[in-house]
Amino acid sequence: MKEYEVRYELPGWEIVFADLERNPERPGEGSGLDELRRAAAEEVRAGLDLDRLSAHPPVAALRRLFKEAGCDPSRYRPASEALLRRVLKGEEIPAIHPLVDVNNCLSALLAVPCCVMAEGTFDPPFVFRSGQEGESYESLKGPFRLEGKPLLLDARGPCDAPITGSERVKVREETRRATLVVYLPRGVAGAADVEETLARLLSKASLG
Repeated sequence: MKEYEVRYELPGWEIVFADLERNPERPGEGSGLDELRRAAAEEVRAGLDLDRLSAHPPVAALRRLFKEAGCDPSRYRPASEALLRRVLKGEEIPAIHPLVDVNNCLSALLAVPCCVMAEGTFDPPFVFRSGQEGESYESLKGPFRLEGKPLLLDARGPCDAPITGSERVKVREETRRATLVVYLPRGVAGAADVEETLARLLSKASLG
């Protein structure tokens, strides 16, 4: 796990960081990632039911924390819940980039939002708070208003939200190293869960 200073202005959260790196000896040759995505989706479907997803402890806790931050979780779902709903409806976890694929598998298995921020795209320390009036950024889905939404900021400004990521920190095809960011509901999931699940995923796939 990676240590970064975070000032929390929203209670009930814990943010865990970890470094991810593609294998420099096998660039572009991720091995086992297809099976990793498939197995993660199957594990989700075996353990969760779409009709009862909102009662799953991490999902329920995140929805409560979103409401406390000023965000309607039915209108702006946590990224993890949106991913789980797609998987439980029969979609597969998509192949995007080796680092992103591991991130998405981890998010699905732990049922918590995760993102990967490319090396050199962010400047700690961090602040985690509700977005303020007028704040926005260019998200992976286009312009995104941040007011009232859980928001991670660095020295440059808003850099990620556990709803949709920022173009500024996006992992690109050439990205070799990135920092994994995991948003946890405190008391429901912890750093040990992240470390164990991430180690399990990385033991099954090569990040070429």
